This record gives sequence, C-alpha cells and structure tokens, in this order.
Amino acid sequence: MKILSFFAHPDDETVFLGGTFAYLAAKDAEIHFTCATRGEGGEMGDPPICTRDELGAVREKEITCAVERFGGASLQFLDFIDPPVGPDGELYSFTDENDLLVDRLRNVIRSINPQIIISHGPGGEYGHPAHIQSHQGLMQALNKEPEINPVIYSPSWLNRETGEYFPTPDFMVDITPWLDVKIDAIQCYRSQHDMFLRHGTARMDRQVTIPEMIRAKETLSRVFPETQDTPKDPLAELLAGISIPIQATYY
Repeated sequence: MKILSFFAHPDDETVFLGGTFAYLAAKDAEIHFTCATRGEGGEMGDPPICTRDELGAVREKEITCAVERFGGASLQFLDFIDPPVGPDGELYSFTDENDLLVDRLRNVIRSINPQIIISHGPGGEYGHPAHIQSHQGLMQALNKEPEINPVIYSPSWLNRETGEYFPTPDFMVDITPWLDVKIDAIQCYRSQHDMFLRHGTARMDRQVTIPEMIRAKETLSRVFPETQDTPKDPLAELLAGISIPIQATYY
C-alpha cells in the first residue's frame, strides 16, 4: 500500500496525524512524505535556536527526524519558500507560481503512484492560506493525471470552543498505542516548542508540557471521492481496527 503525505510546512504532518502515520507504517504501509516548504517563515524558538536564514535547514532536519520516527519510506520537498507571518499574525500562501506548484506535484504523484493521499483539506483546516493552496494545487495536479485515482483524506480540525470538527470526520482514530511515537516526533521540532507550549498554555489555562498536550484521538475526513460507497477504500480497511464511533460532539 502506497500513501502520499503532502503538507505545506514541516510539523503539519505530525501535529495533525502523527499517530495515524505511525500506525499505518506499522501496518506495512509505504508512506512517502512531501512538504511544500521547509517552514522558513516559522518561529525559531524562545530563546532562538537559530537565525532566520538558518531556519529552513533546521526544520528540514526536524521533519527528517519526525519521518524517521514514523518509519516513513521517503521525504522530499517542493522547494517553495515559506513566507514569515505578517503583522497581526497574518498568514500567507507560499507561491504565486501556481503552474509550477502543479507541475512539481504531478512529478511527485507520478513517481509514487499512491493509492491513498493524506493532505490538507479545502478549508485549510483553520483557514491557513498555504494549506488551502496546497489542497488546490494537489487537486489540479490530480486532474492532469487521470490514470492515477487515489482516495484522498484530510485532517479534521477541532474547534475547541464548540467541541466540534470541521469538516465532519469520517474516521476518528484511537492512537493510544502510538502516542509515544507521536510525542517523540513532536519533540523533534525544537524550533516550534515555544509556540506549541504557548498555545497549549492558553488553551488549558495553565503551564503545560508537550506530552500532556497530545490528544489520543485523531480524525480524518474523506475529500475525494465524496461518495462513501466506493467499492474498495484502502484507508478504511487499514483503519478498521482502531477507528472508534464518531459522536455529534467530539470533545
């Protein structure tokens, strides 16, 4: 079973679905990780562990560490540059050259020929422009490769104010047996730890550690094909043993 994981930034794959990737690799899935950027525009830690010019190389090492933890088959980059966060936390897409993005993704898709693709959804999880651009580029690339017909899934994003996900998940996955692997992979991202802890502290209204921030459930939503009656859904088969019932309100 070949799976393509395609995300915009290093750590997206781990934060959203690290436990699921660890499980799939343990089930002998061949997972190929592709990242659009090296996260050059992200945070550098507090105190900084590197300069802005060094951050791309640092984060490449961090995602390499995470992919090794998951047992990934390969890792490659599309070599776009992640822009820094703007004033008032404004987020940006990573390229104005959409045709180049599509061409690079076509090359990846042809080289791997995956049965499953796990990537950002049409809403970019929480509306991140780079996530949305990644999704749109992926769908355009697949439209130009009609002989390749993977089933596509994205993470579902938890709105912690309402306790609901967007979009509604098709799978909720109990990653308890692989929680330590996900924590180890998160630990690879030293440049991002201050950000993780800052968000976790705000969410839980107390000082937290990285391990206690990691939830034991992950969720995926089916992006394509939209119908649920596809004769054979390889991801559904792989996840059958660890999927758990989905409630109207999830947390």
